Amino acid sequence: METVQKAEALYEKNDFKGVYEYLLQFKSSEDPELLWRLVRATRDRACMPDVSKEEKKTLIFEAFEYAKKALQFGEENFACHKWYGIMLSQTGDYIGTKKKLEDSPAMKQHFEKAIQLNPNDATSRHLIGMWCFSFADLAWYERKIATVVFGTPPSSTYEEALQNFEKAEELSPSFYSTNQYMLGLAYLRLGNKAKAKEWFQKVCEFQVVKEEDKENIQKAKDQLKSL
Repeated sequence: METVQKAEALYEKNDFKGVYEYLLQFKSSEDPELLWRLVRATRDRACMPDVSKEEKKTLIFEAFEYAKKALQFGEENFACHKWYGIMLSQTGDYIGTKKKLEDSPAMKQHFEKAIQLNPNDATSRHLIGMWCFSFADLAWYERKIATVVFGTPPSSTYEEALQNFEKAEELSPSFYSTNQYMLGLAYLRLGNKAKAKEWFQKVCEFQVVKEEDKENIQKAKDQLKSL
């Protein structure tokens, strides 16, 4: 489809503002291929440095509304499940720990469905890794809230997280600076400082495309100083 091709061409050029402005005209569409790309574009626009904190919050919730619609029309589309799970997580950052924990099983289900529909998608693997890491890494107060919410809260391990980050990297080497940073962090939590150092150094060599890449490079440098 010509519209999708144009959106992808803008995305490939890293023109995130341009993609968002172009796709916004299709927000009433029922085409899941257009809708999930609108979710991605809205989320990317929200994370750009020229966007204020208040604007970012508005855009994140806007993206979630598009994600709901994308899923409604794209139940068998892996990207619709993936982006619904992502926006469930990102809106959770504003709603609070309790709500985010309540939504976490649904989040994981959507990431797993995305993998089932497309086993070769590196990002979905990374997202499962993030889910596993976050539950392995819960702070004591979060664990307490999780126990209140679930009785027995969902659990995971750093090993599980690591396996998913490694699988994502295997599927698409150097596709995402956050995946490489999380590989370093998972190895660090498991006490393997040599491997952690290796991955943090790789992050420092990552080609910057998004603001997120700059942040990951800085975090990797900080980690290397402390190793």
